[in-house]
Amino acid sequence: MHPVQNPVALTTGSAIVADSFHIAFCVDNRYCRSMGTTILSILANNPGVHFTFHVLAFAVSDDHRARLLKLEADYPVKTHIHLVSPDLFSQFTHYIASTYYSPAIFTRLAIPDILKDYTDKVLYLDADILCVGKLDELMALPMEDIIAYVVPDAEATTVRRAAALKLSQIKYFNSGVLYMNITNWLAAGITEATINAMLTGGDDFRFPDQDALNMALDGKATYIPIRWNYLYGLIGDLENERRAMHDVGDAVLIHFAGAVKPWADWCLHDARKIFSKYHQMSPWADMPMDASPQNYKEMRMNSRFLWKRKQYGNSIQWFWKYLQARPRKN
Repeated sequence: MHPVQNPVALTTGSAIVADSFHIAFCVDNRYCRSMGTTILSILANNPGVHFTFHVLAFAVSDDHRARLLKLEADYPVKTHIHLVSPDLFSQFTHYIASTYYSPAIFTRLAIPDILKDYTDKVLYLDADILCVGKLDELMALPMEDIIAYVVPDAEATTVRRAAALKLSQIKYFNSGVLYMNITNWLAAGITEATINAMLTGGDDFRFPDQDALNMALDGKATYIPIRWNYLYGLIGDLENERRAMHDVGDAVLIHFAGAVKPWADWCLHDARKIFSKYHQMSPWADMPMDASPQNYKEMRMNSRFLWKRKQYGNSIQWFWKYLQARPRKN
């Protein structure tokens, strides 16, 4: 990405705190509640560590701004909101207009450029991750010769995507956790290489920016154990009528990837208890968990789970709602 003048507006917090560990999120207003829960899970399990949280977004409501300020008042943290202008990606307007991609998928790629004046390293996290242990080993990893630490995706996904993308090794990472050396990332031109991969091959990508990041970092990323991005799929549990959490071993960061999230109260999975524990500690505690499916994908999943539970009438009702809500093909 070419340097952009004034790409962000700083709206919450201003001071740079020495010896603070920086964590970045890229969210919209819908995900601020879950981001707040992620943040509280980090704070609850890492006492004595000062964190600076960066929120990159196209827009943040006044309500969520106030909640971030309350977070600063209640805990020893700094928060920064970075409003990313869609104009930052204007050079890709023609590409975005001709595909199903949203400019939002580029936001994560702007992190190094935007944060280079704040810190030389940053941990990016998806907002559907919960921290259940200490981050000290991750924070202590040597960074001098590193561009980014990454965590392997599921084995089956790795094999399929490494082959499809023609990667040099059978290695493929899930981009929900990225621990970046900002200086080395910028020097290696990773953002530009990622965007170029999307522009030239994005139509064939299964996971647009993740596939492109894997191509740009092929042979350059450093892999760390899955405990730092433990992929937990609730759908697999619920389709087999398992509602209890399975053993996650020594996992520290549990990533609830997939269409069903732990804030979906309707799913009845025990993961809700973990989410609720940290949610109730956060400034977003008064925002209830989702009592019913919120989109057509969740409606379809709920119908499937209800059928497994032999609640056939309810299942059919939710499948009908799914049919009414799903996008229509032209």
